[in-house]
Amino acid sequence: MDATYLSIYEKGVTYQFYHSFALILAGILYSAFPFKAIRLSYVFFVLGILCFSGSLYAMVLANIKGGSIGAAGIITPIGGLFFILGWLSLLAGILKKK
Repeated sequence: MDATYLSIYEKGVTYQFYHSFALILAGILYSAFPFKAIRLSYVFFVLGILCFSGSLYAMVLANIKGGSIGAAGIITPIGGLFFILGWLSLLAGILKKK
């Protein structure tokens, strides 16, 4: 695997790692403050991990096999959008608490 695809793989792992902590945070907050926005942030974070990190992993695996994921690469920015929605939803749930 060349350095470009190793970098892509590392980015997928990094985003999955940090958003796993966001899932833990959302779970803790939801147990104390069961607001719909916090529960929704959990869903957005899971979808973001699946779409963003998953598409990066698929891209790297396809390259190893000698192919490409083609137009399915559009899933990566959609996953990023889910991450943004997750953070905004979590923030909305926290602000509603006050």
